Amino acid sequence: MDLIFFDLDGTLLNESSVISPFTKETLGLLKDRNIAYTVATGRTMLSARMILQGHDFDLPQIYTNGVTIWDPLSSQLTLENLLTTDEIATVIDAALSQGITPFVHAIEQANHSIYHAAPQHRVERDLIDKHYVGTEAKLLPLDVLPNDSQVTNISMIGSAADITKVWRRVNSHPNLVTYSGPAIEGDSYRWMDIHHCLASKGAAVNTLKKQLGASNIICFGDGDNDLSMFELADESYAPQNARDSVKQSASAVIGHNHEDGIAHFLRERFAL
Repeated sequence: MDLIFFDLDGTLLNESSVISPFTKETLGLLKDRNIAYTVATGRTMLSARMILQGHDFDLPQIYTNGVTIWDPLSSQLTLENLLTTDEIATVIDAALSQGITPFVHAIEQANHSIYHAAPQHRVERDLIDKHYVGTEAKLLPLDVLPNDSQVTNISMIGSAADITKVWRRVNSHPNLVTYSGPAIEGDSYRWMDIHHCLASKGAAVNTLKKQLGASNIICFGDGDNDLSMFELADESYAPQNARDSVKQSASAVIGHNHEDGIAHFLRERFAL
């Protein structure tokens, strides 16, 4: 059984951060051939599910780099390697010391809550107004975060200089892993996401491989957080826009994500 895992941003999604009509049609062809596929993304379940809605992703899905696995058919939610109270405090202190608002993501009875301090900058207020308000997430003050919350990850956005300072402090913690990159708001800003170091796409992919009885794992990704699943994949593919380290670890480099690179490859690979 082939089982395909798609990263989203920079991989399956195009420059508008959506699944293009051509890619959607290709996914339909995979389904018609009973070729199994799902997603393994660094996005939270909250943001990714909105993108996947209407695209027939029926198998269990990997979110937050393996912290969360969601089965849409059984509505079963699996959480692994949540952040401890001390780890949460470390990240919050590092962010606030640089005047950056941390957004603490927690799952409570299968509902998504985001705890945050008062935004200090326009880019943070825009993040709330444009991306969080109007979603299923419950926005709550940081000072009411319960000690027993199931915190999956902490995200933030800020100036490149300030985020770099937070990254240096948090990344030195033995139990935490950080991912950071340029923000769509402009080159002067960067985003950062932090979760427990034991969580990875690779570990979650291995879990689903056993659960679904797959014999051939095929992975697509463009970033460092995809390397863990590349290591165990039977086939791994990086789009042209991927980081050099990812390209070097892949079985092959395929077309750019802005040009439906995955869809074109899949049509050739499976003679769709």
